[in-house]
Amino acid sequence: MAIDKVKAFFRQYDMEDRIREFSVSSATVELAAEALGCEGCRIAKSLSFQVNGDPILVVAAGDAKVDNAKFKAQFGVKAKMLSPDDTLAQIGHAVGGVCPFAINDGVRVYLDESLKRFGTVFPACGSSNSAIELTIPELERFSACTAWVDVCKAWS
Repeated sequence: MAIDKVKAFFRQYDMEDRIREFSVSSATVELAAEALGCEGCRIAKSLSFQVNGDPILVVAAGDAKVDNAKFKAQFGVKAKMLSPDDTLAQIGHAVGGVCPFAINDGVRVYLDESLKRFGTVFPACGSSNSAIELTIPELERFSACTAWVDVCKAWS
């Protein structure tokens, strides 16, 4: 299971105990916010795309929407999300639990500027009923992000 991979990933940093598992689904921004008792904007959603044949993740605030013009300006191609089957195969996590930790080799991770307004955010941990609270510097470190990008709208 993907959550076991994420637990093993965080175990090496002695952080596995920070992962929260819920008895309810956290598969969407709204469900995750409800399970955590926080605002939806603080959910760090991981969106999977295909860019020039390669899978990438863009981690953005829960209230942010991808801006197609900004995405194309950043990556040189139109935003094309992966299907659920392709997400599992190419990223290594199923939709609803996609996160930037313990992902398949070669997947580049980008963090969207929409996250920078928070002290901490809540990304999933590989399952549709899990999350971890991380500071922005921790998210940057543990996601091994390639770069910060500005590809979203409707949040500022």
